[in-house]
Amino acid sequence: MKKNINIYLKYYFSILFFFSVIYLHQKHFVGNDSTISEWLINYSGGFTKRGVVGQLCLYIATYFKLNLRDAILIIQICLLALYFIILYSFLRNIIFNKILVLAIFTPIFILYPVAEIEVLARKEVFIFCIFLSYLFLDKVKYKFYHKIFFLPLAVLIWEPVIFFFLFFFIIDLIDLKIKKFNIDLIKIIFSYFPSIILAFYIALNPLSAEGHNIMSNYLLTNFNENCYMSCELLKSKSTIFSQFKGNFESYSFLVFFRYTLIILIGFAPLFFLSVNSKLKNTKIIFLKKFDNLLSPILICLTPVIILFAMGYDWGRWVNIGYVFSILLYVYLYKTNQIVLNKKIFDHKIYLFLNKKNIFIMIIIIYCFGWNPKTVITGDIATNPLWKIPYNASKILFGFNNFRILQESPISIWHKKYIE
Repeated sequence: MKKNINIYLKYYFSILFFFSVIYLHQKHFVGNDSTISEWLINYSGGFTKRGVVGQLCLYIATYFKLNLRDAILIIQICLLALYFIILYSFLRNIIFNKILVLAIFTPIFILYPVAEIEVLARKEVFIFCIFLSYLFLDKVKYKFYHKIFFLPLAVLIWEPVIFFFLFFFIIDLIDLKIKKFNIDLIKIIFSYFPSIILAFYIALNPLSAEGHNIMSNYLLTNFNENCYMSCELLKSKSTIFSQFKGNFESYSFLVFFRYTLIILIGFAPLFFLSVNSKLKNTKIIFLKKFDNLLSPILICLTPVIILFAMGYDWGRWVNIGYVFSILLYVYLYKTNQIVLNKKIFDHKIYLFLNKKNIFIMIIIIYCFGWNPKTVITGDIATNPLWKIPYNASKILFGFNNFRILQESPISIWHKKYIE
């Protein structure tokens, strides 16, 4: 199965990258797309959150005399290529079982940004690459320096990464086999201080209205770009309270019910694997009381609740939380640090999946039959297996003017609650 999975993964990533490039090329012309607006944030008006990538784009556009959107497109394509290559290298050569196949191909993981193009090439992709690069390191000192240098960079790119630091932390505990409070644990905790201090500084020092106007005028004067959507939100949602207030009117029973089902169904294969997996080393500090891996994963996901309360892109939060969760599980699985209960292979669920035609049908329906939308109020999207190539073909053959982005959930939410 290992050889077949490698081939499937190679084709899967290649196809998704192909469609991603088509969508990104079309998206970079659109004047209200969140992906582009997020990349426009820069330091021309002073230090601000998420400005480092935008500043890099300004330098590249200026140095090579490019249109700013073209510079952004080039970096986005290179970033996605890097992410897919690293992720493929991480997943290849694993001995898969059918539950793990479902956990990898779930629509809230790799497929999601391509199926929901508002999310495609957002800044969390940088964070995924940083986390994956961390998982490839095999020496303690390299991981220490990685956190000292790359985690502050991750905060500068996308400061909500601090809500996912527990995933780094639990890997540190397991890799170093920390059994009690000692100097190694102190070093681990210290390695997160620069990033956490920087994140608090960013949160407590938002860009001033004057600085925002300077940045907006700089973009308009030098690149003929308006500061809209994510770029504009730096001013309208500058305080911590405003981050939470923006969601209040969107809460409803339907919203909570829908996303409870999305999480339970989307995470189901990973939850099933986790509840049937336990650490080989049962004496790790903070983890010794847990008899399976599900509880530690849920604890790592707990801070993400704050992100749900602060931001309206609930589909993104589900996707990001899942990426960290599955990468953590696969890392422990690859490094032989967990024991998978072999009784699951005798479980009724697994025996049901062993029927080839049924498993193929489940793959099509479960993995390619649905995906969550981007924003809190968005309903469930259906049939990405058909829609992704169909919409891409319309772009290639000139039948799609991408009007859908003109009335996307993000732009509608922005007009209703911000403008």
